[in-house]
Amino acid sequence: MSLFFTVLFFILISRFMYIQLNGEVDGQVLAAIAEEKYSEKRIIEARRGSIFDRNGLSIAQDTSAYTVVAILDESLTVQEDKPRHVIDPLDSAKKLAPLLNMEVAEVEEILTKDKKQVEFGSNGRDISHSLKQKIEDLELPGIAFIRDYKRYYPSGTFASNVVGYAQKVYDEEDPTKVELIGQLGLEKSLDSYLKEKDGFMTYKSDKKGFRLPDAKEQITAPENGNDIYLTIDQKIQTFLEDAMNNVIEEYEPEKIIGIVADPKTGEILAMGTRPSFDPNIRNISNYLNDAISYRFEPGSTMKIFTLAAAIEEGVYNGDDRFHSGSYPIKGGKPIQDHNKVGWGTISFLEGVQRSSNVGFAILANEKLGTDRLEQYLGRFGLTEPTGIELEGEVNSTINFKWERDKISTAFGQGSAITPIQQIQAATAIANNGKMMQPYVIDQIVDHDTNEVIEDHEPVIKGNPISEKTAQSVLEILRTVVSPTENGTGKLYNIEGYEVAGKTGTAQIPDPEGGYLTGHGNNIFSFLGMAPKDNPRLIVYIAVQQPKLKGFEVSGAEPVSKIFNPVMKNSLQYLNIEPEEQKETEQAKVDKLGFELSGFEDESVNKVTDRLVEKSIVPVVLGNGTQVIQQLPNEGVFALPGDKVFLKTSGDVSMPDMTGWSFRDLNRYSNLSKVILEVEGNGYVTTQSIKPGTILKEKDLLKVKLSPPYNNTTEEEEKVEDSKKESE
Repeated sequence: MSLFFTVLFFILISRFMYIQLNGEVDGQVLAAIAEEKYSEKRIIEARRGSIFDRNGLSIAQDTSAYTVVAILDESLTVQEDKPRHVIDPLDSAKKLAPLLNMEVAEVEEILTKDKKQVEFGSNGRDISHSLKQKIEDLELPGIAFIRDYKRYYPSGTFASNVVGYAQKVYDEEDPTKVELIGQLGLEKSLDSYLKEKDGFMTYKSDKKGFRLPDAKEQITAPENGNDIYLTIDQKIQTFLEDAMNNVIEEYEPEKIIGIVADPKTGEILAMGTRPSFDPNIRNISNYLNDAISYRFEPGSTMKIFTLAAAIEEGVYNGDDRFHSGSYPIKGGKPIQDHNKVGWGTISFLEGVQRSSNVGFAILANEKLGTDRLEQYLGRFGLTEPTGIELEGEVNSTINFKWERDKISTAFGQGSAITPIQQIQAATAIANNGKMMQPYVIDQIVDHDTNEVIEDHEPVIKGNPISEKTAQSVLEILRTVVSPTENGTGKLYNIEGYEVAGKTGTAQIPDPEGGYLTGHGNNIFSFLGMAPKDNPRLIVYIAVQQPKLKGFEVSGAEPVSKIFNPVMKNSLQYLNIEPEEQKETEQAKVDKLGFELSGFEDESVNKVTDRLVEKSIVPVVLGNGTQVIQQLPNEGVFALPGDKVFLKTSGDVSMPDMTGWSFRDLNRYSNLSKVILEVEGNGYVTTQSIKPGTILKEKDLLKVKLSPPYNNTTEEEEKVEDSKKESE
C-alpha cells in the first residue's frame, strides 16, 4: 500500500508539473478557459452616424426605444403579493394583444412557452414611449421593458427617397445579435460611413458574475458612426414637400418629381417625389428615386438645349420666319405643332415663345444639323449619367437611328432623359456656360473628433456654350414666361422676380403600342431659373397624369402650384429681393429677420446687443468675453424670435429651457456636449438639470416635451409617437 500510494503521489505530482509547464489539457489552453470563466464583458454601445441638412438640422438619427419582454421564471417571485412573473397568461394576452397589434392566441402561446423570458417578435420591438406608458398602465405582472435604440427620422416624409432608411436586422440563429443596417437611399449607400462599432469593458469576476475587489478594467472604446452633412436645405425642402402635398390632394397625379438646385455649385437644395413614404413606418410603394431613376421623353423643356446649341453655332436668328403647323419628313409622318394647325408664318422667336415643334424641327434639321445636335447632347451631359452620389441613377436613351427620331429629339420626343440630367444641363444656361455636376453630400465628419473625412467641392463638368450664349438663352426664355401675348409659360410668372424657363408636355408610351391619349394623360413639366440676370436657383417640376377637372384646365396648373411657391419662397428665404418691390433695410429686418454673420472672436456683449436689435434671442454658453463657436452657422437666415447659441470659454451653466423647441435643444447639446434624452413632442415643459447648475461634458440631460395642443387623431398617433423619445 505504501508503494502504491508513493507511485500514485509521484504520478500526480508529475501531471501537475506537466500542466503547470505546458498550460494545456487535451489541447485546450487552461488560461483561456479561466479567463472566459472569471472575466465579465459588458458592451459599451456606439451610435450610428446622423444625417444632417446643410445647416446642421437632423434628418436621421438614433433615438431611444423599448422592447417588451415577459418574465416567465417563477423563481423570481419572492413575495406572492408582489409577483415578478406572468401569473395569468390568458388575461395578460387579452390585454396586451390589442396594444401590440397581435392575436390573443398568438400572445398566449408566447406567454406559455417553457422559457425563463420571452419577447413578442417585431410587434414588441422599437415601441414608442406612449405605447410603453399604455402597457405600464395595465400593471401586468411579469411584463417588463428593455431600453434600446432605433433609427428615427424627425421630419417624417422628408426627402425620403434620397435619405432612405435603416432598419434592425436580427440574426436568425441568435435573436440577441442585431445590427442596424441601411436598406435604401443614402442610409444604404453610405452604410460603411454611418455604421457604428460597439466597444466593451472587461473585468475579473467571481463565478456569479460579481466584480472582484480591485479588479482592473480593460476598456475598448466604442466607435460612433460618421455624420453626414447634405446639401439639402430643410427650409427649401419643406417648401417643396408642402407644395407637392397640396397638388396631390387637389389633382391626385400618378407621380410628382421636384428638384431645386444651386446653378453656381451644382448643390441639390431640395429633391422630392410622390409617391413617397415616412421612413419611421416605411409605408413604401415606390422604392426608386424618380428624380434620378425615371427616364422619359421630356417634352419641350428639351428645346432649351436645342436653342442654346443653335445660338452657339450662330444659326439662330429670332427675326427669321417660317411657316408653322406641319413639317414633312421623308418616308414618315409629318411633324406637327401642338395645336395641329400652327399660327401661320411666324418668327423663330415667336416659335420659341409658342413652343412650336415645327420651328425646332427646322432649327435641328436645316440650320443646326442633326449631327451637330447629337454632339451638343453629349456636351450638355445628356448622353451619360451625371454621377450624383445617389444609388440607382440610370442613363438616358437617345434614339438617333431614324431620321424622325433625330429631329424629334430636338423638341423632346423620341429620346428619354432623367430629371437630374436636365438639371445638370440647365446649370450651363444659368451659370454663364459652365455646367456643374449635381451633388447632395456636402461633408462626411468624424462624430467623435469633428475631423472632416470628405469635403465635396463643386465640379465643373464642361463648358458646352459660351457666357454670351447663356445670357441670350436666358433673355429668350424670359419672354416665354413674361406676361406677353405669345408666351406658353405665363402661369409661371412670379411678381417681383424675372423667371426664365420653358414648359414641357411629354407623351407617355402605351404598353399596347403608341402613346396614351386623353386629357391629362401626359407628363407636364417646367424648368425655370431665377432671377433671370443672375440665376440663384434652378427648379424643375414634373407632374404625371393629374386628374384635370375639365378641358379648360391645363396641365400647367398643377405644375405651377408647385413651382411658383417653391421658387418664390426659396428666393425670399435666400434674402433675394423682388426687383419691383425694394424694401428698406429696417423693413426687411422687421419682416424677415436677417442673415447671420460669423461671430467667432467677437465680443459677446457686442454680438448679443446686435442680435437683440434684430429681435433674435441670444443664448450664451460659458462666462467668457469672446465668442468661440456659434449655432446656427454663418449665412443661415434667422427670423425674429429665433435663438442663436453663442459658446464662450469658462463654465457653462444650465439655462431655463421652458418653451424651447426640439431644434433649440439639438443646437444647445451640440455646443455644450451634454447627452440629450428627450421624451415627448412639442416644446420643453420639464428638465432634469435645474437652471443655473454648472454643466460637465457628457452630463445626462433629460427633458420632456409637450405639444401646445393635444388634438391629434388616431391616424396621426402612430407617426406622432415616433417623436416621443428623440435625441
